[in-house]
Parts: sequence; C-alpha cells; structure tokens
Amino acid sequence: MEQKSTESAITKLARFIVDKRKAFYLVFIAAVLFSAASISKVQVNNDITSYLPPETETRRGLTIMEEEFITLGSANVMVSNVSYDTAQELANQIAAVPGVSQVVFDDTQAHYKDSAALFTLSFDGEEADPATVAAMEQVLQVLDGYDVYPSTQIGRDESASLQKEMTVILAIAAAVIVVVLLFTSKSYMEVPVYLIVFVAAAILNMGTNFIFGTISFITNSIAVVLQLALAIDYAIIFCHRYMEERDNGLDPREADIAALSKAIVEISSSSLTTISGLVALMLMQLRIGFDMGIVLSKGILCSMLCVFLLMPGLLMLFSGAIDRTRHRDLVPKINFWGKGVVRLQFVLPPIFLVAVVAGAVLSAQCDYVFDANDTDFDNKPDWRIADEKVADTFGASNTIAVLVPRGDYEKEGRILERAAQIPQVTQATGLANIEVEEGRMLTDQMTPRQFSELAGVDIELARLLYQAYGLSVEEYGAIFQDPDDYAVPLIDVFEFLLEQKDKGVVSLTADQARQVDELQEQLDVGLEQLRGEHWSRLVFIADVPTEGEEAQALLEQLRAIAQDEYGDDVILVGNSTNALDLASSFSRDNLKISILTALFVMVILLFTFKSAGLPILLVLTIQGSIWINFSVPVLTDTNLFFLSYLVVSSIQMGATIDYAIVITNRYLELKTLMDRKQAVVEALSQSFPTILTSGTIMAVAGFLIGGISTDATIGSVGQTLGRGTVTSIILVMTVLPQLLLLGDALIEHTAITLNRDRAQRFNKGTMRLDGHIRGHVSGFVDGEFKGVLHGSVDAVIESNYQELDLSQQEEHTP
Repeated sequence: MEQKSTESAITKLARFIVDKRKAFYLVFIAAVLFSAASISKVQVNNDITSYLPPETETRRGLTIMEEEFITLGSANVMVSNVSYDTAQELANQIAAVPGVSQVVFDDTQAHYKDSAALFTLSFDGEEADPATVAAMEQVLQVLDGYDVYPSTQIGRDESASLQKEMTVILAIAAAVIVVVLLFTSKSYMEVPVYLIVFVAAAILNMGTNFIFGTISFITNSIAVVLQLALAIDYAIIFCHRYMEERDNGLDPREADIAALSKAIVEISSSSLTTISGLVALMLMQLRIGFDMGIVLSKGILCSMLCVFLLMPGLLMLFSGAIDRTRHRDLVPKINFWGKGVVRLQFVLPPIFLVAVVAGAVLSAQCDYVFDANDTDFDNKPDWRIADEKVADTFGASNTIAVLVPRGDYEKEGRILERAAQIPQVTQATGLANIEVEEGRMLTDQMTPRQFSELAGVDIELARLLYQAYGLSVEEYGAIFQDPDDYAVPLIDVFEFLLEQKDKGVVSLTADQARQVDELQEQLDVGLEQLRGEHWSRLVFIADVPTEGEEAQALLEQLRAIAQDEYGDDVILVGNSTNALDLASSFSRDNLKISILTALFVMVILLFTFKSAGLPILLVLTIQGSIWINFSVPVLTDTNLFFLSYLVVSSIQMGATIDYAIVITNRYLELKTLMDRKQAVVEALSQSFPTILTSGTIMAVAGFLIGGISTDATIGSVGQTLGRGTVTSIILVMTVLPQLLLLGDALIEHTAITLNRDRAQRFNKGTMRLDGHIRGHVSGFVDGEFKGVLHGSVDAVIESNYQELDLSQQEEHTP
C-alpha cells in the first residue's frame, strides 16, 4: 500500500487499464463491430471542385449549373487506321444505337485526319444515367475489333477502380509491414499483437467517418495506409518498452504497467508533431485539406486509443507466447555508421547547407499543375491514354461555359458571334445560334406569318396567339397595331403556344400537333442544357490546354466579350477556371501551411526539449529534406500536382520530425554519461531500429501508392511522400548528428532548464553521482543522492557531477 501511495497519476492510470483489460476487450469488440457495420454508410465525394471555397467563381458557377441546367452525356470516340468510307459506315451504325441522339462525322480535318476518324456523340440522357452508360457500351461493341480511343466521362467509375487498387496496395503494404516487424521485433508473437491493434484502429477510423457526412475520394483511398504509416510508431514504442521491462526482471503485469506509464507520455508527445502538421493542413482555404486533416487526425487518435487501451491487454494475453517465441536481435548494430558520420562532421554540414539553399531555390521554381490530367504521371489509366491520343491527333477539346443573366437573346447572339471568331474556339453553342431550319435560329424574331409557316399552324391562329402573348407580357402597343408587324423571339412564342396547348386553350390538328411535337423535342434539348431559371449558358470548345498562358489568355478574351454586354454579371466555368481558382488558393495555402507547420512543430519541440536552439536545428533538417524533395521535379523537368505539395509537406514535417526527435533524445541522454562523439555514435545505433521500422513502412506505403494507383492525384501524393520520407531518413541519419555536435553550444546556451534533467537508462553499469534522482534503480528512488549506483537505472537525473562506467554492461537498452 505504501508503494501505491507514491505512484504517479500516470502509473495509477496504467495500472487501472491493465487490471480492467477484460472490460476494455468488450468495449473494443463492440466498437469495432459497430464501426465495421458503419463503413458502408460513409459517402465518398469524387468531385474535388466541391471543396473550393464557396466564393470562388468556379464553385459559384458549378452550383448554378447543378441547380438550373442538365448536362447530357457526350463522347469523342477516335478510331485509328480506318478508311473514310469505313468510318462513314461506322458512324451510321453508331447513330442507330438506342440512346445516341446525334453523331457528328464528316470529311473535314476536324473529324477525319491521318487515317483516323473522330466521332462526336451526343446522348439522350445525362452522363451518370444507366441508359447512357448502356448506350456507350453498345457503341464500343459496334467498334469492337477496331483501334478505338473513347474520350468521355460516361461509364468512368474512378472510385471503383481506386478501391480495387487500394485493396492491392493495402495487401502488399500489410505483407511488407509483417516482414519489417518480424525483422525488427524481439519475439515472433509481437507481430500478431501489432496486427490486431492496427486492424482495430483502421476499422474504428473508417467506420466513424460517417460522422462527417461525406469524405473525399482522396482521403477515403489513402487514409488507411497513411494511418498505419503515421501511427505504427506508437505500438512499436509501447511493445519495445514492455520487452525492456521484462528484460529488467518484472513479471508480465508489472512490466505492462511500467511500460504503459512510460509510453503514454512518450507517445502523446510524439503524436503532437504529427497532429500539428495535420492541423496546418486543416487550415487550408481549399477544404479538401480540412477533409484529409480531420480524418487522419482522427486516425491518429484511434491508433493511440488502441495502443493505450487495447494493446496492454493483448500483451498480457499473449505474454506466455511472446516469451516462448523470443529470438535474437536481427537488426545489426551500426556503430560503424555513427563513427563514419562523426569523421565527416566538418564535411557534410557545408554540403547540406548548400543542398538546402539549392533545394529552397529550385523548389520555388517547381512547375505546379492544378488539373490532375495535366500531371506528369507515368501510371496512366486507359481513359487518360485515350484522351491524350484524341488530343494529339485532333487537338485539345477544352470546354468553357459562360453564364450570363437570362433573357436577352440579342446579347447572347453577339457574344457567340464574336467568340466564334477567336482562332482557338472550335465550337460555340447557345440558344441564340441553334438552327431550327436553314438560316433561322431558335431566338430569331418572328412575325405571326413566319411562325405559322415554321410551326405548321393556321395564320389566324398564329395572329391570335401573338395577341394573347402580347397581353401576357403587357406589350399592348404592339398588339393593337398591325399584328402582322409584331415580332417575337421564336422560342418565346413557341413556349407560349405549348403552354396554351396544355391548358386546352389552343386546339391543333393531328398534322399540326405532330409538327409542333417535333419542334418541341428539338427545343427541349436546347433549353434543358442552355437556359435555366435565372441564367443562360453559352458553351465554347477550344483547342487550348487546360492551364497555362494560352488558356488564361482565352479566358480573359471570353470574359471581356461577355462583360461588354453584361458588365461584371458573368461567370466562367470549366476545368481552366477551376485550375485558376486552385492556383489562387494554392498560393495562399502554400505559405500558410509552411509557416504554421514549422511554427507548431517548433513550439512543441521547445516545450519537449526546453531549448530554443534545438528546435531550429531539427526543423532545419526536416525542412531541408522537404525542399530537396520538391526540387526533384525541377531537376527531372517534370511538373507536380499542387495537392501533392500541400499534403506531403505537412505530413513530412509532422511525421518525420519524429525520427529527428528519437535521435536527439538519445543523444541528450547519452551525452551526460559519455563523450559527445561517443554519444552520437551510440544514439544512432540505438535509434536505428525505430527509424528503420517506421521509415521503411512509410516510404514503402508511399511508393506503393505512387506505383500502383492510376489516379494522378493519389499517385502523385504517394510518390512524393515516399521520396520525402527516404530523404528525411537520410538526413536525420547523416546530417542531424553533425548539427547536434556542431550546435551543442547553441543548445546549451538557449536551454530553458538544465538539459541534464532527463531520463537516463542503463543495465549492469556503475554511476558515481552527486545530484537529484527520481525513478527506478532496481526499485523506485526519489531524492538527493551522493555516492555510487551499481545495477540498473531508469530515472530522471539532475546532477552537478556524474560519471558512468558501462564496462559491465551486456545490453544497452534504448
């Protein structure tokens, strides 16, 4: 009872968790079952534009189009190595497919070129309509046997293909994790404990995502792999602590309690740097950063809960099997590496500084792209290959919509006419240039006689119709003069005729009704796509890239033409405007994330190490690795998807700073016991297993995502994360130890408290000490001490003098 009264609150908490492990089993079983059942409730959002701030032009325009317009399915299908006559025959066969409303094909360069035919297809339904998908599949069946490249959104289920790819990635990652853990573990039965904890944490995180309503396809695809890579340290730290306590002679229960009491503090502080990077990500203006940050932060918390509450019970449950399956350490000592690093302490730091400056300059020149389809990404899906083939042969097909206030067809007509004269514009479509018969447009002004001829109705009926229309719109002067001179836009008077017909006011003969129905069918197609309740949509197709100077110049031209008619009350929408909006938010998010991530991490490090200089050295090392990582695209003359930078820079800083912390902690503890150079060598050797385990898993996870995923967004993130992790590992294992040696004076002079006030550990050694000691010395000690300690020590020591003799030590545990 006396011992318990001296226990800290953390130790009491650890004892409670271990002793109540069976209750925690039941809680986790229930939570995992509930989460597993809830995974299907999670809604996945495949539209990255929905995460744009609501005030951006693209988001405003897309919202209007979703509310007021429909977009019927369309496709550009290229058939290579085919004669014109064969292509014409294929066009006729495609036109006969149910659900295909129109096939545009002729002998112009726009549709037949270099023995390749381009069929421009329109469908009766929207892209996602099952009937449209079925029609597209039938079109491809018609073309079976030919060299076909379909460029279309119809039937493109990127979410399903991503899930298949991520299943493969997760399976391979799991195999790699098992191999790495077997290699770095002390007992084979540690691995099942790890896997149970990982699986439980992953299911808890995935199943609770439904509380957010929807999550992005990017987050949904990579969250599980990144959660394992980011949080695997926690289980490893705890298990290694447990094995150390067992080595010190404690029984499984006491070893579990002691290990957990130490691991709670260590893991909690370690997780803060990772979460700080994710918090910075959540503050992005582009809300997909919040989406990824909140889900991954929740994943970190789920992993911590599983390690703190579930893993202690599992270690007790498997304690006998763990003891029986112990094996020799497979990770070699790397003292040779540390000695080599020390010898180069005046060589590598100058090289590092040059590399950091060069990396900072080069990374600032990185060519960022904002449309995933423009990313230099080798692992391309079939649909992207088809898009590029069509663009290479017949030119780009960049669609830009211009939204203008509804109602003034003359202004719309002038915009369409002027825009069609721009050389890059290959097609301009709006209500004002839809032809109902040769030479007559849907919005042309028509007299009663012209309307009666076109619609096939009696002239007297047409006059009465015009008079009724004039009354309805209060144009009294026109209708009380000669009604034959009263001209009204065809679309308006025709809609009025249909309205009166539906009310039973107007009766038509069978022939008249048939002719009106044909005209109505043609009208409906145009109205549904081009006119909404408050806005009209003008659609332009241009042979320009999605982004770049040429695309931006075209957008400015179209905007200027529209603003000449409507002032500022115009909205441009399309992939090009989306890229511009993303570029605008990126410039702000980039600076915000870089500053906040570094600031958060430095504050955490300041409180962790109680030194103002040390955080600078650690952040410089990891920030240097980030700059070097993002200079690679410049050196290889490739571009980089902007989201890769935002996501990876925050994760790389938040997660890989842990590697630097591990080495620094070891060094600060060891330098109070031995020469600084010896401390660096020993710190690298002790830290190597942890960094090898965590770093290998994160790097492999990144490279697997980058190598297997055909989605340019996700693949680019994975590829960049893998490369960044390897860069961080190299720098913390080479440059950081030298910075610690060279910057030791800075660390000491900027210390807030005594740096010797740290946990120090050794087995079977002798220490002569004059100072304060609190901790375990083959038991628990807390008090002032002057004398010699002989045996095992795991304690916080603040001393005026200490001398350690490790000549008897058989195993120097971390």
